[in-house]
Amino acid sequence: MANTAATLNTTKELSSGQQRVIFASSLGTVFEWYDFYLYATLAPFFAALFFPKGNATAALLASFAAYAAGFLVRPFGALVFGRIGDLVGRKYTFLVTIIVMGISTAAVGLMPTYDSIGMFAPILLVTLRLAQGLALGGEYGGAATYVAEHAPHEKRGLHTSWIQTTATIGFFLSLIVIGFCRHAFDEATFKSWGWRVPFLVSLFLLGTSVYIRLKLNESPVFLQMKAEGKHSKAPLKESFGNWKNLKIVLLALFGAAAGQGVVWYTGQFYALFFLTTTLKIEWSTAYNIIAVALLLGTGLFVFFGWLSDKIGRKNIMVAGCVLAAVTYFPIFKAMTHFGNPALEAFADRTKIELTAENCQTHLFPNPKTVYSECDKTQDFFAKRSLSYETVAAQPGQRVGIKLNDASFTGFDEKALTAKLKELGYPAKANPAEVNSFMLVLLILLQVVYVTMVYGPIAAFLVELFPTRIRYTSMSLPYHIGNGWFGGMLPLTASAIVAASGNIYAGLWYPVVVAAITAVIGLIFIRESKDHQLHTL
Repeated sequence: MANTAATLNTTKELSSGQQRVIFASSLGTVFEWYDFYLYATLAPFFAALFFPKGNATAALLASFAAYAAGFLVRPFGALVFGRIGDLVGRKYTFLVTIIVMGISTAAVGLMPTYDSIGMFAPILLVTLRLAQGLALGGEYGGAATYVAEHAPHEKRGLHTSWIQTTATIGFFLSLIVIGFCRHAFDEATFKSWGWRVPFLVSLFLLGTSVYIRLKLNESPVFLQMKAEGKHSKAPLKESFGNWKNLKIVLLALFGAAAGQGVVWYTGQFYALFFLTTTLKIEWSTAYNIIAVALLLGTGLFVFFGWLSDKIGRKNIMVAGCVLAAVTYFPIFKAMTHFGNPALEAFADRTKIELTAENCQTHLFPNPKTVYSECDKTQDFFAKRSLSYETVAAQPGQRVGIKLNDASFTGFDEKALTAKLKELGYPAKANPAEVNSFMLVLLILLQVVYVTMVYGPIAAFLVELFPTRIRYTSMSLPYHIGNGWFGGMLPLTASAIVAASGNIYAGLWYPVVVAAITAVIGLIFIRESKDHQLHTL
């Protein structure tokens, strides 16, 4: 037993038994990501069902706020389950997380609507999202640690990169199931209750995942540590009460995980949201574009994991953040050009000006929420993906709206709709004008950035911390980076767009975070690939 860790870190090939263990761990993680990402993909469909009616933008932002709630608690899940993982073991900890995730996801598919139970609907929805977030907070650190502690030293980046593919594959799987359901049901049926089916599918995936994880063996590195009596009695205190370790946690967060989180969510979720909600591209076309890009790019997770074993983890991740920060604005403007050229042309020839005061961005609407004329006007233009300039009004002055030379006093939806139609506003993208080939390339480019920052990060984080507190220490920066910085991206970006009146303004959030991460990572982070995992 004493030589187990050393053997694991010097053997160049994994045994067939170890390969099966890693495969089982990865497959279970795929299902957990599938559960978690259903919500983001389906939010535009059920947002109006669980929140007060009256403002579609407010309902969508509220659904994203509930979505963000699941991410906000992920670090707490990391602390709770990370502590259990360092005390009890890796295997049983992430067996519990998959059960919590599966049950919470299936319950979303059974939820009554706002019309049935009133404000209890959004409260229940947020509660289920919190349970999902806690479960996922304990999942990733366990899976990454478990795989890394089985992998040979020279191939740690390669083998842990399979864990990195699971998020994208889970997202891909969710698109397939949702796409199948949308084809199986007509539009009205899907919006009414068909959207629930993908959530209920989680019950089948839960059974499969539990069966797979019951077959797993505990990490031999952890077993050796326990046998030698060197495991931590207080992993939370050792991880965060010691400045030397806490400093590494902070550097891992701001020099790697934060940028990785925003790049991941921009390149996949925000890109899909932009195609469907902003550019008004037909859902099936948008899903196919994303699916093809993911299919083409997923193998790069493994490539960059392999490459990180050769040249190191740090420079690959920094380069991904820099490329993202520099190119996001031109990429998304190109997506508009190739996805909805009529909208681009309309925006170029139409100047929209809003003169108003007391505009608000409503994140948590309730039955008593009162929408001002400005709020209604912003919602009107936001739903139509139209950018506008805002001019401060005089106190007491009514909302003023200008569409080129036409002026309107107060909010009049019918008059505005008629004027937009007269000016040639395209309500939806013309399928004949959608350049799917170029859109796949643009999404694929973003997926490349995702694989650069995400492929090596599991090995990188695992290598930063000693075995006795590894699960706890690595989970926190990862889940703050992904849960807070990345998970808040849909809500933050959408709120910035709604408040600013510019459909591209939300990109400033991932650009700034990725740039900060690149600078901190380049200056303060040391390369980790030569670290020995059996150091207790």
